[in-house]
Amino acid sequence: MSSLLRKEMQRMLFRPEGQKLQKFIEIHEATSGRHFLCNSGSKKKLKSQFCLSSCLEDSYLRTEVWLLQDLTLLDGRDPDVDDPCFLMHFSTVRSVTAFSCGAKYSMARALVALSDKHCGRPLTLVNYDLAYIGPSSIYLNRGDCVVLMQICFYAANLVCLSLCPVPLD
Repeated sequence: MSSLLRKEMQRMLFRPEGQKLQKFIEIHEATSGRHFLCNSGSKKKLKSQFCLSSCLEDSYLRTEVWLLQDLTLLDGRDPDVDDPCFLMHFSTVRSVTAFSCGAKYSMARALVALSDKHCGRPLTLVNYDLAYIGPSSIYLNRGDCVVLMQICFYAANLVCLSLCPVPLD
């Protein structure tokens, strides 16, 4: 389903402007319809931007557009809580609520990589569990599948430990 949605957004929103959709997540907004936080780039211009787009009755609209260079800080709010909300700091602060924490971290990884590539500077992150953002010595490319496998491994360990009998000496 997401690949069809990606193709449709690429065709209707990004191709007419000579851009390529690189990453998108669905987000919650107060207004009706489906809303997406999209990241796009242009091959001719070495700049990356992202926008908030809305889908109403099979038509897509860009409602807000920002340049990646203007993003000064990405705030995950609380890394110890399963909270899909994050804050993007520009000249003003924009609150975004993703549908899941996985989507929030996926967008953060994409923005970090694009900031390194297009802006030549690291993106400042606060209140994120950095083990899920950057590569570690064990995994050089931590995609969503690797993160999911690691979470499942930890969960399996917890189940095994909880089933072990405790000696009552």
